[in-house]
Order: sequence, then structure tokens, then C-alpha cells
Amino acid sequence: MGKLRKLAILGVKGILCLASLTMIALALVTYSATVTITPVQQFTIGATSDSWTVYVNDVDKLRYLPGGSSEPTFNASDPNTYAFNVVTDANQVCAVKIELTSAVNSSKFSKFQITVKYWTGATWADETLYDAPTGSNTKAYINGLTAGDAGYIHQSLSTTRYYLITVTYSYDLVDETTQVTATFQYTPLPQNSF
Repeated sequence: MGKLRKLAILGVKGILCLASLTMIALALVTYSATVTITPVQQFTIGATSDSWTVYVNDVDKLRYLPGGSSEPTFNASDPNTYAFNVVTDANQVCAVKIELTSAVNSSKFSKFQITVKYWTGATWADETLYDAPTGSNTKAYINGLTAGDAGYIHQSLSTTRYYLITVTYSYDLVDETTQVTATFQYTPLPQNSF
């Protein structure tokens, strides 16, 4: 009974108006767009392990990852001849954060300075290290004796580069021959600009 009374109050014009509004709502045109998302990997790991021999009372000696006591002969098809590779396109530059997962033992090493080299096409050359993923402040090295110390390389647009890790160390504090493990960690950080 209540529904009939409400319909009667609306009247014929009200019912027609309600029906028209319902038809308009059902007849609205909608549009859609589909996006294809293609992830791009800018970073490729090279050598994932290496073995170095260091000597008690070594002072200011060099080691390379990879390569040990000598710079490796670069070969793009051999990942054991470089530490990592970065390929940028025309849309994004890339910073790579470089650090040790934990500091080396400062009771054994008095120095553990990490720098980076890149392949020029003919030789390994020094790469600039920055203190952040963007900005222009540089640093001389990453201090492997300090927990959390990191450095960044900045790679520009449309570039392919291969990198080598260099460590200048001094193992001159103890006469101890227990193996030491140092784990290098790389984090690629795509950027719009530096």
C-alpha cells in the first residue's frame, strides 16, 4: 500500500522523469585505455666471487674485483672480467650504490679503501665516486673500515659501461692468517637526472 501511495504522489510525469534519468545513466559512454608496461633492467652483475691472497704486513697494496692482484683483461662476453655492467637508454640515467654488507675487521686492516674503474674501450680508467645518488659532491673512496659507508657512480643517458672494483688495503696490524670475507653490495638506482 505504501509503494502505491508513493507512486501516486510522483504522478505520471514524475515516473516518466525517473525512467528518463535511469535510461540516461545507463546510456553514458565510457572510454578505456590499455597500458603495456615493460620493465627494463639497467644493471647486470659480473663476477660474483673472487679469491685474494694478502700477506701479513702488506701496506698500500691493490686488489681488484674481479682479478685479484691484477686488472682483468676485459671481455664483454665473460662476466668474470668485470664487477658489474650498466646500460642506460635515452629516458633514465642510473646511479649505483656501492658498499660492503659489513665493515672489514679494523683490528686486522688499517686501510680498506674502495674505488671504481670503468672500461674505456681500451683500458680501465678511474670512475668518479659521489656521496649520493644525485648531486655533485664527490668522494675519494668508500671506507671499508666504516660500517655503512657507501659511494655512488653516476651513469649518463644512452651509455653502456663495464665497471671494476679496486681496493687499496693495508693488512699490517696482526700476524693472523684466518680467512676474511668481504661482501660487496651494489644497488642500481634509476634517476631522472643527477
